Amino acid sequence: MNIAIDGPAGAGKSSIAKLVAKKLSFVYIDTGAMYRTMAYYFLKHGIDIKEEKAVAEHCGEIEIRIAYENGDQQIFLNEENVSREIRSEEVGNQASVVAAYGAVREKLVALQRQMAASTDVIMDGRDIGTVVLPGAELKIYLTASSAVRANRRYKELQEKGVDCDRKKIEEDIILRDKQDMNREISPLKQAEDAVYLDSSDMTIDEVVQEIITLAKGRSV
Repeated sequence: MNIAIDGPAGAGKSSIAKLVAKKLSFVYIDTGAMYRTMAYYFLKHGIDIKEEKAVAEHCGEIEIRIAYENGDQQIFLNEENVSREIRSEEVGNQASVVAAYGAVREKLVALQRQMAASTDVIMDGRDIGTVVLPGAELKIYLTASSAVRANRRYKELQEKGVDCDRKKIEEDIILRDKQDMNREISPLKQAEDAVYLDSSDMTIDEVVQEIITLAKGRSV
């Protein structure tokens, strides 16, 4: 069984998907981390991500592998564990840019489909239900207001001791929404058969339980 969760940046897709996967004994695949890994490689090697041709030329140099250690997903870039490095705000913003490029999407979508074909997975991203796994048994479009998403991210960074500005975080979220929804290739949108779920006024546990209930209703 495949479960697809799409939605804008900061909607809590990854946190929710991880919890649902654990309760249903599914494999969780964080596609956002894969795009972040691509962006991190380009940044690290001084490749201008605004130059699509240059990005495409270097895609062949990148190998991404996902593994699980003590139940936690670890992502490897050319066999280097970059799970921590890819979580910066800068990498996140850059990932939204490179995700619009055909060469990047082609490389990662093939890998994502390969993973989903062999086991029960829950996958989150921007175009999982519309492009990557159009045949998924359950599709969720998870969202929340930009203010709520910014506040969640602000608290998360504060807890990690990272100095940040709430207003700037919301501005970045709104910009990423615009980029994701208006890109030519695989824009962020709700699949026609997806369940719309606004988590603005819901707790994490409430969202998790709602998805589990829906999943049990779709299982065969």
